Amino acid sequence: MFVKITTSDKRQYVKLVESFRDARGVSRQRVIATLGRLEAVLLAGQSNALISGLLRAAGKPTPEQGTGDVSFAPALTIGDTWMLTALWKELGLDDALRRIVRPHRQFDAERLLRVMVFNRLCDPESKLGIARWLEGTRVPDVSSQAVTHQRLLRTMDTLVDCADAIDDTLALLLRPLIDQELSIVFYDLTTIRAEGQSESTGELRQFGLAKEGDIARQVMLDVVQTAEGLPIQIEVFAGNAAETHTLVPTLRKVLARYPIRRVVLVAERGLLSLDNLEAVHPSSTLSRVSH
Repeated sequence: MFVKITTSDKRQYVKLVESFRDARGVSRQRVIATLGRLEAVLLAGQSNALISGLLRAAGKPTPEQGTGDVSFAPALTIGDTWMLTALWKELGLDDALRRIVRPHRQFDAERLLRVMVFNRLCDPESKLGIARWLEGTRVPDVSSQAVTHQRLLRTMDTLVDCADAIDDTLALLLRPLIDQELSIVFYDLTTIRAEGQSESTGELRQFGLAKEGDIARQVMLDVVQTAEGLPIQIEVFAGNAAETHTLVPTLRKVLARYPIRRVVLVAERGLLSLDNLEAVHPSSTLSRVSH
């Protein structure tokens, strides 16, 4: 049984029609009821009354009765983290990092690292703020209850202990994305202010000349990236380190980790001291230095 709209003398009528088979087995239709002209049914609200009547006859709740049972639960964001998870696995980061950090008894450090990276890309928060972020976000294969502030801090400690192994592994994963002969690489150095009064032996937070021109407690961060904007080397130095002393060790790491045949280095004039120029020019790989 179904509703059918027919046209007669340029007017449309609403009919309730039933399909059946006659004595010869031929499929036919017959009109059970004519509900009236289409515009009259719609304007008078008869369609809603008819629907409600049929639902009551079938013992089912009408739209008016069922409205009170409808509730809306908070929705979780998943699109961005789902895409990042697929990319993370396609690059092989999950297996590679898991082999390095090795899951602890109480938590999986690779998954917690993935949560921190995704948060930094989607909605940067502090370690405490990540818990708030997870209240409205779903990270595939990660239980939000397993992500605690203490575990995030312990994961960071694990990263420090495995820093060299992680850098070497990332270099292997990035090699297919990099040209064998880089046409150009950019080197830059910046300072990041650090708050707090606590001090520990050998820490990187030291007082030095900030980029703003004043003396501040800080760390120094350098980055080497390709012309396409792909970072291939990042390193943190003590806040009181001399800028000119950061270039050569960083460049040597890049040349050791990537099978590069030719590099054109672009850096600030202040980084290209005479000692640095003398140190890098003998390399057959580095053909020119710009500033």
